[in-house]
Amino acid sequence: MKPKIILAAMILSGSTHVWAAPAPVSEAASSQSSIEKRLAALENMMQSRNLLQVELQQQLNVLQDEVSQVRGITEEQTYKLEKVLQRQRELYQEIENRVSQAYSQPSASSADQYADPVPSQAISSDLSENEAYERAVALIMKDKRYDQAIPEFQTFLTTYPNSVYASNAHYWLGQLLTIKNDPVKASEHFKVVVNEFPNSNKRPDAMLKLGTLLQEQGLAEQALKTLSDLINQYPSTTAAKLATDRIAKM
Repeated sequence: MKPKIILAAMILSGSTHVWAAPAPVSEAASSQSSIEKRLAALENMMQSRNLLQVELQQQLNVLQDEVSQVRGITEEQTYKLEKVLQRQRELYQEIENRVSQAYSQPSASSADQYADPVPSQAISSDLSENEAYERAVALIMKDKRYDQAIPEFQTFLTTYPNSVYASNAHYWLGQLLTIKNDPVKASEHFKVVVNEFPNSNKRPDAMLKLGTLLQEQGLAEQALKTLSDLINQYPSTTAAKLATDRIAKM
């Protein structure tokens, strides 16, 4: 009987082993499902990243367009500024040449050769500050109407007394009045530049012109002080060198 009992036990044991075998299949299915979920999550992440990259690229394109527009505006403004500076340089040279002629021929009526019988037109109230200044400048540079430029600058100063161009306007009035052989009024405008615009880039030249006019009017002491101040305050400028030469001849 014992062998039968042992055999039965073996059969039962084998039967139990057979029914336990499917367990690993269920675990594999569960593992496969987990992998699929992970793959799906990765795919979603990739899609989100691609969408983000597209959005970032679009924003970058917009920024590049804006930068290009700003660069274009900057280049245009730089070009316009250079044109203004070029007109200023031409104006300075033109006036300097005329004043030099007036100084070298004090007995001649220099104003007569630039006189224009056409009356000066008043500056319109709707013109901007820049347009008004350029209008006055154009009378000198383009039209060569030196007599008309004087009231234009005077009107400009009345209309825009606090203009950034005020010191230049006074300086050019001094130059133009020197051409007209009116040293007293010319000196008044140069004095304004010297006394009221300490930071003006025309101040050294105005001091030189003022000192020269004071000397020609017989005011040697005032002339010497003005020229000496010029040399002390602006020692490295061309105006200071010319002032030194003039003092040496006084």
